[in-house]
Amino acid sequence: MESSLYPHFSSTSSSSSSPPLAQAQTPKTSYQSPCAACKILRRRCANQCILAPYFPPTEPLKFTTAHHVFGASNIIKSLQELPESQRADAVSSMVYEANVRIRDPVYGCAGAICYLQKQVVDLQAQLARCRAQLLAVETQHAQILTLFYKDMDFSSLPPLPINSPSAALNPFEGLDDFLLDDNSHGTIREEALWTS
Repeated sequence: MESSLYPHFSSTSSSSSSPPLAQAQTPKTSYQSPCAACKILRRRCANQCILAPYFPPTEPLKFTTAHHVFGASNIIKSLQELPESQRADAVSSMVYEANVRIRDPVYGCAGAICYLQKQVVDLQAQLARCRAQLLAVETQHAQILTLFYKDMDFSSLPPLPINSPSAALNPFEGLDDFLLDDNSHGTIREEALWTS
């Protein structure tokens, strides 16, 4: 009845009351779910939660693993003692160490480090063996070439004219034809060296 007496007042009050309701509903739509740590610990996730940037709600296993090995209080204490620039690396280290400790409860990260160091030593030894084999092959190749050129019969080469300018510039001018000839003595000698 009061609204019928004051129609203008009722319309302004309803229009003025609608924006506050819309404003009150806006934070609920942008409300973020708690981080994985607070969800697992079943506590309220504050706006300035120290664990929220490093344990997002989409990765609960990450916090579960670290919490199983280190405990939530130790993780929080470690993060509080570090500057913010180093916290992400610290969390990655804790999660990695927790995963390794769960897989290998006795040795943990020390076992993984020893295994990787053994792999490095084995690979270095394998590389040294390969280098030694390569050096031996190169030495053998050089010796074969030395024997080949020492025993080569230069008498079968065609004689060069004495007054030829090319004879003075390139005394081995006909050597390529001799080496490419399949019936030449040098090619037979080279094949005998490789087959023996």
